[in-house]
Amino acid sequence: MSGMAERGGTGSDPPAAPSAGPRPPSGLRALVVEDEKELAELLGSYLEHDGFEVTVVQDGLDAVEAGRKIDPDVVVLDLGLPGLDGVEVCRQLRTFSDAYVVMLTARTDEVDTLIGLSVGADDYMTKPFSPRELMARVQAMFRRPRAGATVAAALDGARRFGALTVDALGRDVWLDGAPVALTRTEFDLLATLAEHPRMAFSRQQLIEAVWGPSWVGDEHLVDVHIGHLRRKLNDDPAEGQYVRTVRGVGYRMGSSQ
Repeated sequence: MSGMAERGGTGSDPPAAPSAGPRPPSGLRALVVEDEKELAELLGSYLEHDGFEVTVVQDGLDAVEAGRKIDPDVVVLDLGLPGLDGVEVCRQLRTFSDAYVVMLTARTDEVDTLIGLSVGADDYMTKPFSPRELMARVQAMFRRPRAGATVAAALDGARRFGALTVDALGRDVWLDGAPVALTRTEFDLLATLAEHPRMAFSRQQLIEAVWGPSWVGDEHLVDVHIGHLRRKLNDDPAEGQYVRTVRGVGYRMGSSQ
């Protein structure tokens, strides 16, 4: 486990943070951003046990620097940090990374949680929590089939919905011919809807398809990510040109091919 902030307990200097070169044997890198030293090291040890190459930092400025340097696949991000808070860290990470982001918060205020998710976090956990539960959430993210692999088999090339094009195989999205940068979770939601454009998905069905059947939490997590997806697609919720709300059910695609 490497770090860009001072840590102890190993009896030796920590190794330097890895450069963004070849992936480790597991193929996965994790960035832990947590200013509680003992918790950060505990989470790092759990991730290492599961085969992740782990970097731990303890403030927001170092987190952004580390994100650029190591190109992580998953970021465990505390909301309350020195330097930059977790919301701003997430906002900056999303300008160059599509890593899964799990936000940790000691605040129970729903507004804080929704703000964190609105800038691109994929999931959240409220302290205190079980590290085993966190690992179960992380494992579920990487265990689920990527929508680009599963949906591509059902789609014959890219699928078009008015000015919106969804290429499940290449995991690309274009709007009016311009590429749209989506997080992994946002893309998976869109690709799931695009696979069955006439089907109205409930929130629970979308959770099972995107987060996995073992995920436990508030179903309104789906609403937050759909809202973020709509903003990126310039899609008015009242019109539902691309993602339509089905009252009393959930969501479906809007304009068909």
